[in-house]
Amino acid sequence: LPFLSTIGLERQDAIDAIKAARAEHWLARTDMGYSVMRLADVTAILRDKRFHSALSMIQRSPELADTEWAQSRGQSILTMEGDSHARLRRLVAPAFTPASANRLRPTMRAVVSELFDRVAAKGECDLVANVCEPYPIPIICELLGAPPQDWKLFSGWATDIFRIFNNNVLEDLPLIQRAGAELTAYVTEMIVERRADPRDDLLSDLIAIEEEGDRLSTDEMTMLAQAVLMAGTDTTRNQLACSVALFSEHPDQWALLAERPELAARAVEESMRYLGAVRGTARFASEDVVYRDVLFPSGTFVSTSLAGANRDPEAFDDPDVFDITRERATAQMTFGAGIHHCMGAALARAELQEALPL
Repeated sequence: LPFLSTIGLERQDAIDAIKAARAEHWLARTDMGYSVMRLADVTAILRDKRFHSALSMIQRSPELADTEWAQSRGQSILTMEGDSHARLRRLVAPAFTPASANRLRPTMRAVVSELFDRVAAKGECDLVANVCEPYPIPIICELLGAPPQDWKLFSGWATDIFRIFNNNVLEDLPLIQRAGAELTAYVTEMIVERRADPRDDLLSDLIAIEEEGDRLSTDEMTMLAQAVLMAGTDTTRNQLACSVALFSEHPDQWALLAERPELAARAVEESMRYLGAVRGTARFASEDVVYRDVLFPSGTFVSTSLAGANRDPEAFDDPDVFDITRERATAQMTFGAGIHHCMGAALARAELQEALPL
């Protein structure tokens, strides 16, 4: 099998490494296990319920095993599997539809327009710091029903909670714990208020959800709020930055979008295909799994290359061409697939569709 490592590589070098490995075999060895790079295999692994999300392994890591955080931390919808995960996804799905995202579009337009207005007169800006970083948080506040003046609180919590991915968890653990506890206390208080006074927001929608007597608990709702904050901020702002960087490299496509803003939806999908902020996701075999006549012993890590799948020549015509007029017969894979397909995909799409044409 070919060996694949893209750590530390520049973007095009990483794409070339994936392309070379994919041409040699459908499976590659990596530093931690194996990787699949073709769209059909990536989709199959992500849809196979015997492969579980590797995010759950962070909490089980040896350096965290004896910490109070690991022992007291409940499950997250981002790491849950099986019947408990299916139940939560089924209950909350109505709150994450395109229609639910669309009701936030006026807020999205107002927020991103204000951010651009602040820097437009200068004719230059630090796009990441001035636009991408602050863009998603006020929308998450609006989604949850938090007042706009609290967006800096949410931004700080998101930054500290995301430290879990910085490869320095033991040192950052006090900040991670404090942010999680403060967010939980804040959302719990909001839930008490919404039970007495429902409003047009996500928490009120979650409180109202009931299916054959089954309802979400307060703990489940606070966990979902934290998942929304995590999944709805970092990835969206990173994707917006990636998309603008990509358009700056293709000024003809940028001019075309300005001339035809109705292409915004296609532009979002094409930019996520060509340069997705989420380049891959990892799974591990929860039991011995045989796939394509290969045995993956229980515990084996399998990395699914979303970037590789999005440039698979067997799935996309001219995959290395960036074209926002592309008529999409095959969906881009940056949102993943299977039971852990991004729950907030409709929200992220709407945010990017509102921001890019500006």
